Amino acid sequence: MVDEGQVKFESDLYESVPPSEPDVEEINIWRDRLHALGYIGAYEDGVGYGNISVRAEHLKQFIITGTGTGRLRALSPEHYTTVTSYSLEENRVACKGRIHASSESMTHAAVYACAADARAVIHIHSMAHWRRLLNRIPTTDPSAAYGTPEMAREINRLFDETDFPSVKVMVMGGHEEGILSYGSSLEEAGGRLLKTLGEQA
Repeated sequence: MVDEGQVKFESDLYESVPPSEPDVEEINIWRDRLHALGYIGAYEDGVGYGNISVRAEHLKQFIITGTGTGRLRALSPEHYTTVTSYSLEENRVACKGRIHASSESMTHAAVYACAADARAVIHIHSMAHWRRLLNRIPTTDPSAAYGTPEMAREINRLFDETDFPSVKVMVMGGHEEGILSYGSSLEEAGGRLLKTLGEQA
C-alpha cells in the first residue's frame, strides 16, 4: 500500500462491495477539481498525495479515497472504501470495500471524532502554500508525522487550543506540503480551503 509514502497503521480490509456511485459523486466533483489544480496527484516516483472523505450514514464511519489513488486522473466507486472503525490506542483502522483506506485515514478520523459538525475532510499538498501558511494558521507540531496516532492527538490539541474549530483549515507541521480542511459539507470544506489558498472558490 503506497499513498504519500507508507501507511503507518494496521489496516484491516473486509472485502465488500464499494460505496455506491451516488455516495461518491460529490466527492469526485471536488476531487477532480483539486486534482486539476495539482493539489491532489502523484510525484514523479508515482507516490500519490491528497485525499478526501465524507461521513457515511453511520456517523462513526466515513467514506474515503483509497490508498495509492492520487496518481489516477479520475476515480470510480471501487477506488473508495468505508472506514468502519478505528483505534488510536491500537493504531488500527478497519475498512470495507475493495481497497485499503488512505494513509491519512487516522487524521480524518480524529477530525470527525472532535467535530460533531464535520461532514467532510480534505487533505491536499502544496509546498508553496504550506510554507506561506506554516504557523500562521493552526499548525500541528513538527514532530507528529502523517498518518500516526501522534498526528491524531495533534488534531485534538488544535481543536482544544487554537481557532481551528472556527477557521477549519490547518497546516500539518510534521508533514511537509500537507494542508487539511473540514466542514459541515464538502462545499464548505472545499470553499474554506480554496479561500485560504487564494484560489477562486
